[in-house]
Amino acid sequence: MQFKDVVGQGEVKQRLIQEIITGKISHAQLFAGKSGFGTLPLALAFVQYLYCENKSETDSCGSCPSCSKVEKLEHPDLHFAFPIVLAIEKTSDAFMKDWRAQVKENHYFDIKDWVRTIDPKSERSPVIGTEQSAEIIKKLTLKSYEGNYKVMIIWGADEMNTQCANKLLKILEEPPEKTLFLLLTEHPDRLLTTIISRTQLIKIPKIDNDHLAQSLRSSFQITKDSEQSVLSRSEGNLIEAERLLAAVDDHEDNRLLFVKLMRVCYKKDVLEMLNWSDEAALMGRERLKQFIDYSLHMIRQSLLRNYTEDQLTRVSDEENEFLKNFAKFITGNNVFDFMNHFNDCHYHLERNANAKLLLNDLCFNVMRYIHKA
Repeated sequence: MQFKDVVGQGEVKQRLIQEIITGKISHAQLFAGKSGFGTLPLALAFVQYLYCENKSETDSCGSCPSCSKVEKLEHPDLHFAFPIVLAIEKTSDAFMKDWRAQVKENHYFDIKDWVRTIDPKSERSPVIGTEQSAEIIKKLTLKSYEGNYKVMIIWGADEMNTQCANKLLKILEEPPEKTLFLLLTEHPDRLLTTIISRTQLIKIPKIDNDHLAQSLRSSFQITKDSEQSVLSRSEGNLIEAERLLAAVDDHEDNRLLFVKLMRVCYKKDVLEMLNWSDEAALMGRERLKQFIDYSLHMIRQSLLRNYTEDQLTRVSDEENEFLKNFAKFITGNNVFDFMNHFNDCHYHLERNANAKLLLNDLCFNVMRYIHKA
């Protein structure tokens, strides 16, 4: 992975390059940001630049033996730890074939994609367990094969259990010579404070819209209206943007379902509200969660339309037509009620609550909130 292949993130790239050029490389670095912002691609590009035999001032060469080994994730001094399903195996090494295949397919993936790869039938929660900490320490206490840095990339570091994290504290504080830790996390607040205190924090920001749009156009046939809507909803997250574009038909279904919900609730038509709940409940949990996310997006866009004179809204033409009349019903009096209730609905769907009961409750509360505006 070269820096030129990482979408956006110009400032972070420059910072990482300068670390290596100046030789001021912190032994433990915490890359904090959504996977869709490019934490893993940045880490891989950083390591490839570190090992590159013919690096320039802006990137690795991409063709020397060291670059080739990193590209294939086969460099003997580059190691990985990542969340796994402990009921299947205890350490990441058993999943290295799957890991290489996942990275080769797409450098941008998150924990949901990874779980579908290693545990497609059950999709159980992955963990970095105690056995993995022993494996990490063992690998890093050995000598470097090629006389350069030994690098340990811990992807999904916030999934380390307490025992694993505690066992890594000493080696994080006093690592062997020329040892580099790169911890990648979406949720730094879930890490032990003692882990955070031993690392240099590098915040990975959202991908800017220009670079995100450019990346999407290179992979998808996309209209201007769809592009604007996706850029707004994905919030700089390439993984989320690609998911939204892959589900373009679902996007239109979500729009129609949202419009219908708001109209029947505004009319206080109880029979139609119950019919809406019956219809929506047939979609299944994953589709319902997508609908909830879409609804939250439309509520945010309504608020932006009201308070920014429509300067910051990013919606399609069809959505814009609906918001012309609907946006005035989202105000400071009810926006938090809307947001909290839709978020609660998403939370309970993830925990297998009865969809029909949730949607009935949602309808009646939406009816209350609309008339509270």
